[in-house]
This record gives sequence, C-alpha cells and structure tokens, in this order.
Amino acid sequence: MVDAGLAAEPETSQPPCAMSDHVGLVSCLWAAWPSGRTRPLEYHTAQLEDILEATALDMHKPSFEVKLSEISICRRELNHMLNNLGAWMKDENEDKNWAMQLDSAFICKDPYGVVLIIGPWNYPIYLLLVPLIGGGDGNCVVLKPSEISRNMERLVAEALLSYLNKDCFTMVTAGREEITRLLENKFDYIFTGSPSVGRIAMTAAAKHLTPVMLELGGKNPCYISDTCDVQNVALWVVWGHFINTGQTCIAPDYVLCSVEMQEKLMPALHEATTEFYGSELHNSPDFACTVRDKQFKCVQALLSSGRVAIRGEADEKECYILPTVPVDVQEDDPVMWREIFGPVLSILMVTSEEDATTFINRPQGQCGVTAGCSQLTFPDPRWGTTKGNDVITHMMLTSLPFGGSVPRSGHSDTGLYHGRFTFETFSHLRSALLRADGREALNSLRYPPYAPHRHEEPPPPARRSESRLSKRSLPPLSPPGQSPRRPAAL
Repeated sequence: MVDAGLAAEPETSQPPCAMSDHVGLVSCLWAAWPSGRTRPLEYHTAQLEDILEATALDMHKPSFEVKLSEISICRRELNHMLNNLGAWMKDENEDKNWAMQLDSAFICKDPYGVVLIIGPWNYPIYLLLVPLIGGGDGNCVVLKPSEISRNMERLVAEALLSYLNKDCFTMVTAGREEITRLLENKFDYIFTGSPSVGRIAMTAAAKHLTPVMLELGGKNPCYISDTCDVQNVALWVVWGHFINTGQTCIAPDYVLCSVEMQEKLMPALHEATTEFYGSELHNSPDFACTVRDKQFKCVQALLSSGRVAIRGEADEKECYILPTVPVDVQEDDPVMWREIFGPVLSILMVTSEEDATTFINRPQGQCGVTAGCSQLTFPDPRWGTTKGNDVITHMMLTSLPFGGSVPRSGHSDTGLYHGRFTFETFSHLRSALLRADGREALNSLRYPPYAPHRHEEPPPPARRSESRLSKRSLPPLSPPGQSPRRPAAL
C-alpha cells in the first residue's frame, strides 16, 4: 500500500458524527489516518511482529487445539505476511494498447482508511487476528471481539492493544446493542461473521455505501463413496466434526452415503470416537464444552432429528454435549436447515454420487463440500470450498482463499481472506496512467473537428500464409469526393 507519488494524496474528510458513544473513538482514527503513519512498510512490519506475542492466549480448550487451530494459523499468517508484504505492496504494471506503448499503466494498492473488524465467538483469536493481520496493513482499525467468548474478550482487550499503536488501533467491548451504536459511525470497510450480525452490519453499511466482507459459514456436506477406506474416513470425520466441540463453520456438517456404507461406517465412527476421547468422554481432557447456555439449548433442540445411533450425554449446567450421531435423518428435519455448531453429526442415505450431488445442490448455502473417494469427480460451481480425502485442513494454507459458496446458493461468505487475499480484500485497487512527454502529435487525433476514418485503429498484421502482394496492392477506401491514395510500395 505504498503511495505511487503520481497524484496528490486524496482528501479524507471527517465523516458526519452520529450521536453515539463511539464518535470520539472513531474520530481519533480518522484524525490519525491522513497523517500517513500507517502507510510505510516499516510501520506494517513492526505492527505484525508485535502481534506474535499476543497470540499465546488460553482459550480454555485442549491446548493442542488452541495451538493447531488458533495460534499456529495466526503465526503462519504473520510470517507469510512479513515475507511477502513488500512485494504485494508494489504497483503492478498492466497491459497497454498500441497508442500507449510508451506510457506507464499500473495499479496501486491503497488501504481503505478506517475499518471495523467484528470477530466471531467460535475461534476468537484466529477470526479476529487473521483479518487484523491483513486488514491492519495500512488501515486504522476498530476491533470488536465477541462478547460471547467472555474470557477471551477480556484477555484480548487487555493484552492486544498493549502491542499496537493506540492512535491507529482501538477496541470496543460489549454486546449486540453496542455493535448497533458502533455501526452508526462511518467506516471505509467492515468485516464480520454470523448471519445475525451480518444483517445488522449490512443494514448499517448501506447508509454509507460501505463495502462489507461477511464470514458466515453454512452447511458442509460430506459424501462418502462405497470405494473409500472406511476406517480412514471415520478418523477424518470424527476429528473434523468434533474439534472445538463441533463449533467450526467448516466442519463436516452431515454425511451422505449408501446403506451399505452406513452399516460399515457406524462402528468405525464409534471406534474413532472412543479412540480419540476415551470410554468416559465426559472426563476427556481433549473434548471442549459448548460456549454458553443459549448455544447449548440450540444444539440440544436438534437431537430429536432422526434416530440417535450414537448418543452422547448432555449436561445443561456444564453446557456439555458429548458426540452424538443420528441416522435416518430426513431432508426436512430441523438439523438439516441450520448450521449446527455443535457435536451432532447426522447421517443421510443416498443411492449414488448423482443422488448426492442433487441433494447438495438444494437452495441452501454450502460453505464447503468434502468427498471421501479416490478422486473428486463431481465438483460443482455452486459449492464453496471443495475438499477430497480430508476435512478442514485447507484453512491452514495461506495460499488458498477462505470463503464460502457463490451468493445464489444461499447465505454464505462474501469476499475472501487468508494470505494475500486478506491484503487485497482490505486494499483499494487504484488505477494510474502516466503519459509520456512529447506525444501531442498523437493526441491531436482525438481533438475536433473530426474527420471520417480518423479514429480507425491500424489493421492487424497479415498472416504469413497470405500473400504480401495481395494485401498491399489493394488501396484503402477513400472518402467520397477524394482520389484514391496510392498503394504502399512493395
């Protein structure tokens, strides 16, 4: 996001102040933004390096899950950003037409200005810091951690700002009403997750025509073919669905398989669950609990779908639901029409790969599709991220964009992030053209008075197989009343 130096810095006007408790907070960032302190590469690098120390936070989840799904991903994103940011910030030269070959045409990547990042609750470090790592490169940022993850909200609020420039980064804590008041202010870009908060953000952003990125999630079907290794598939599915107690937007949401595969899959799922969490799952140190009582009740209400083949205990006082697998689930069951966000893995029967494709293509947002088969033979453009022979691990690659299905298939993500895609999402691509000096003779062709055929582009070069004589011996057409011009000499 380096200023190209070809044009004056665009004016950044102070947005009209709403009657809100956050007017002064946002105004401080608007005052810091025109100073340019956030734009140099050295500033970006210093801020990113400081965040590394803030990622070692206790999530009250299994420590390995915290390291794998939160801290290591943030560190990887930071290192990737530090290693590549200088190259990404450079202007990109673009193609030119014949009349502009001596000119310079390029794209500048400028930060938007003041952005708002509203973090979801299910991965309160990863889903707050990864957008910040790319969005904080040149932008001033208001951070809003989720109030649902109360302990993490407090820890992030206390720790993170001590590593960041307080003139350019600030944080707001509190609930949904506070978000509504915060959104009364003008921002240049907004990032958020969850459909409910997304609707609030989109409604507020429409007043200012502010661009918004939504990280919403959706359903994640998992098709298992009859030819796959059922033991391996059971390990993938159990790990991918029950990590973070199923509170993962890209976890395999339900399984599609044949009757024959279901008969082999059920004992394999039970065996994998016991292997991972022990025979007394309630005492397992490797299985977390549901985030709060409201989410517990939402998941508990889904347990009536189908016939429960593997039943886990439920403890409302501790917000604890153990892995549960219902079978014979029907398309119109409640568990099939909402994102589960809990340890409930449904099994549905299909007769073939084509039958599975038809089911997946229902008018419902697919965040991603997983296939357990030797080859991924049926990707569809209406699906989101597609994975074969594994689950959720694509989120660990900085080279792959993180996003959901196309908009027409239902509510899912809008925009992309991870690695370079985060940097580009929070950057405004500005076109720039620098004309060469001494070209006024060519410019005269565009000025009135206009003459017929004056603005025709030169014909393409002749093909080698065609006769040069036949091409050059034909005189060009002349305007009425004028003598034909002589053909060019051979």
